[in-house]
Formats: sequence, C-alpha cells, structure tokens
Amino acid sequence: MTKLQFTKMQGAGNDFIVLDGIRQSFALTPSQIRWLADRHFGIGADQVLLIERPSRVDADFKYRIFNADGGEVEHCGNGARCFVKFVHAAELTDQREIRVEVQKGLITLALQANGQVCVDMGTPVFNPRDVPFDPDQLASRTDGCDTIWPLELNGKQAWFSVLSMGNPHAVQLVADIDTAPVLSDGALIEAHARFRQRVNAGFMQIVRRDLIKLRVYERGVGETLACGTGACAAAVTAIRRGLVDSPVTVSMRGGQLTIIWQGAEVHMIGPAVIVFKGEVDIPDGPLPSNISI
Repeated sequence: MTKLQFTKMQGAGNDFIVLDGIRQSFALTPSQIRWLADRHFGIGADQVLLIERPSRVDADFKYRIFNADGGEVEHCGNGARCFVKFVHAAELTDQREIRVEVQKGLITLALQANGQVCVDMGTPVFNPRDVPFDPDQLASRTDGCDTIWPLELNGKQAWFSVLSMGNPHAVQLVADIDTAPVLSDGALIEAHARFRQRVNAGFMQIVRRDLIKLRVYERGVGETLACGTGACAAAVTAIRRGLVDSPVTVSMRGGQLTIIWQGAEVHMIGPAVIVFKGEVDIPDGPLPSNISI
C-alpha cells in the first residue's frame, strides 16, 4: 500500500482530491489515479490535483491536473481556485497573489478578502489548429465577431465555437440546457475525430445580457457540476457573438462564477471550499477491473 495524506475540495460543485507533493513523496500510475477518483472504490472526484515545487524561477508553485480517467490535462479553472485555498490552509504560503506553473505556462491566482478567488485564466486562443481542431473541408460562418463551425452528430448538424482556454473547448448555443442532449451528444463531441486531443463540450443558454446557464461534458470525466475553463469559454463565446456583456455570471448546476473579459486576459472569480481531509492507502497491486471512466 501507498499511504497518502489528501484534502477533498470543491469549487462550485466541481470536486477534487488535492495531494501535497511538496511535503510527501510519491509517484502515481494512471490506474491508481482512476482508483482515487472512483466514487465507489476510492475517494471520488472529478480531478486529482498535485501540488509540487516549481521548475522555473518566476513561479511560486507548480500544479498538475489529472482527470478521473487518469490522463493528465492542461488547465482547470475550478481546480486553480481550490489550489489557492489549499496552499494557504496548508501554510505553504502567506501571499495573497501567487504565480503558478501549469502545463502550458504561468497563471496568476489571487485570494480575495471575502474568501473568493480570482484567477487570471490567460488569453483565449481562436486559431482552430492551435485548439487543436481540424477545420479542413468545413464551411464556417460568422456570428458577430465569432466564427462557428459545423459538426455532424448522429446524422445531424450542429454549430460550435471552437477555442482554447489552455485546454480545448467546443461551445454550442442551445435553447434550454435542461433538455439539451448533454450526455449523448457530449460524448460524441468529446471524441469527435476533428479534435485530436479530445475536447470539452459546452452547452450554453443565454438568459440575460448578464447571465448564462451552462452545462459541460468534460474530457475524460463526463458531465460535471461546474467547469471553470468551460465557463470562461462560454462567456468569451457569448461576448464575441454580441449576446452578453462583461462581466457576466455563468450559472452551472453546482454554483455560479463571474467571468470578466474585455478582449485580452480572461478573469474568473468564484468560490473554493475544503470539504474534508484524510489519509488513504492506495493499492500497489492490481486494481478492481470494473473501475472504468
């Protein structure tokens, strides 16, 4: 057995297992991460977050993100907010603003006086090939300042905004998120051949010029109660289409986030909560064969 101290956290219902890789040493396999994230055999979480010492001098920490399927991913907005709360609660820093190394660069995180966390999510990427998305042989169309792309899903055509918030997103406008085919179409979009690294599928409903409702089928996880990068992608998409104004509230099933974007960096403000702490023994040998994400 591998014995680890962990902290269970959530941000707007998006839940995480946070592991301190500074004060304890370990190396987890993808199958062990799947076991940890499994809600029957392990602790249960959408993602596993690993805090490490930075590898670059301009960062305070490094953090790595693993989806419930065991795969490492580039970015997680709700996880970033939980990261800030964790390093303060663990007394790893007393700085209100910290710079954190992630897979694709640096992000800046700020703990506010009211307990909310503001995350500089960086600048959205709209070039399809950089998302990455294959636009070959597709006829796009313009919607406001946005470009939308057609995809075939079960013989039907749907239109998507395609962008990266450090990780890939495909956002579609729907009339009602409660009746949108999130589970069936979400799985098809996530695995669509035009997204060679798979994609997070967002289903966005415009309520008012200051309010979006959103559901996200996350890559390697399935539908989650909230998705920070998905909220940013939806807000940016809606602003570019002229449907909402900045700042905009993005309401998801687990809570609300405030997104601010005026053409450069995207800022996200929202909660992060410690749920409980504990110690877990992770099996070193074969794991139950019916653990599958």
